[in-house]
Amino acid sequence: MLVIPAIDIIEGKCVRLTKGDYSTKKIYNENPLEVALQFQDAGLTHLHLVDLDGAKNKHIVNWKVIEKICSKTTLKVDVGGGIKSDQDINIVFECGAAQITAGSIAATEPEKVYEWIKTFSAKKIILGADVLNEKIAINGWKENTETNIFSFLKTYSQQGIQCCICTDISKDGMLQGPSVVLYENILKQNPKLKLIASGGISSVNDLQLLRQKGLYAAIVGKAFYENKISLKELLLFL
Repeated sequence: MLVIPAIDIIEGKCVRLTKGDYSTKKIYNENPLEVALQFQDAGLTHLHLVDLDGAKNKHIVNWKVIEKICSKTTLKVDVGGGIKSDQDINIVFECGAAQITAGSIAATEPEKVYEWIKTFSAKKIILGADVLNEKIAINGWKENTETNIFSFLKTYSQQGIQCCICTDISKDGMLQGPSVVLYENILKQNPKLKLIASGGISSVNDLQLLRQKGLYAAIVGKAFYENKISLKELLLFL
């Protein structure tokens, strides 16, 4: 199982939120590149980079930070947050991102994402499924939809999507364990899906459990920043 560290950006700084609530913002580093270089120098290979200002404003905002991290590290970076238009996706790929995560746009404008899959290939597009009570949430988790996670995944698998980051909003930033039952149910229905767990991971034990359940990867954010999981421990999963 791949372990992917996360960097969330607000106003150019590395931050974390709890349950996607912007009022809970905690700044961990004024310079996200320093954090990315820590991950690279430790031997990690991937990075999940989220433009939280972009998610809020519905267009890419922190493109300079994205460009800096992509150009000054060897990390394979996927970028999410605020990618709503052809201009946004082109900006992110021009900045050097290896992949983008299509979240809200995948729920609100599926035809556009289908076009992106055709234009850039399914390997370049990760489906972002932010879930509350098995329903998709959008726009920085501020809006709930009636779209069920299982039908959502079925539709996109038919379009060729191979990889999905699934975040259980109720778990995010809580450090109380990931949504294992949800992931088990998803994999039962989608055994070929490269499922990436996100939200709630608090310990190496959580990572080991997810690996046992067949997850393709897991995103580690707050647990690292709050010293619940060390860089050395993350390397156990290389």
